Amino acid sequence: MEFNTPGELLGGGAKGKYPQIADIKKYIFPAVGGLLVLIFIFSGLYSVGPDEVGVIRRFGKYVRTTNPGLHFKIPMGIEKANNVKVRYIYKEEFGFRTIRPGVKTQYSSRDYFGESLMLTGDLNVLVVEWIVQFKIKDPVKFLFNVRDQRETIRNISEAVMRQVIGDNSVSEALTTRRVEINNVVQERLQKILDFYKTGIEIVTVKLQDVNPPNEVKPSFNAVNEAKQERDRKSTRLNSSHTDISRMPSSA
Repeated sequence: MEFNTPGELLGGGAKGKYPQIADIKKYIFPAVGGLLVLIFIFSGLYSVGPDEVGVIRRFGKYVRTTNPGLHFKIPMGIEKANNVKVRYIYKEEFGFRTIRPGVKTQYSSRDYFGESLMLTGDLNVLVVEWIVQFKIKDPVKFLFNVRDQRETIRNISEAVMRQVIGDNSVSEALTTRRVEINNVVQERLQKILDFYKTGIEIVTVKLQDVNPPNEVKPSFNAVNEAKQERDRKSTRLNSSHTDISRMPSSA
């Protein structure tokens, strides 16, 4: 038996094999093309959470803002999405740090005197701890006008608090003007943030603990006790003068 061609040697004719290869090639390119289209589409899909908005940049430039839901952006790095939480209340702590919040909140044992030691208007030193709560009211300004948002808020908050504490006496900062200090700091802080178009809204500023440093607490307490004793004596003396003045004069 003689074999005239390689196809016949392998057990079949060439005419039956080559058309099958041609049919397979006919489906390869459409399949690859369809796969690339799917990759293109799915790489452009992105979702925005219920408390967020999506800020879309095209080649780094802002083009649009999208609401919560599923959206499409031009893929391949042409458009990029940044999700910004506009309903979330952020909090910054000054003079202390919370390690684990909860029923039994745990705080850091470190001292943060670099940000908490402040000088009052009557040249006394206080350790001031406070919080600042804020939210993002303009996500575009927040992303594009401020390079380091958190550090900016912290630096401005500390500067404003130092200024306001310096406008008050030690007794006012400790007792009588705590609420007023909160309000003044919040108002001044908001004005500065608006001036620089940060897109940040201050929700609240609240003093936590305000105390003299541990090193001077005994002396500070002794001075306060002396003042309180002086006030009590003055009150008793004024009461005695009042009683005498009300006594009927002898005829």
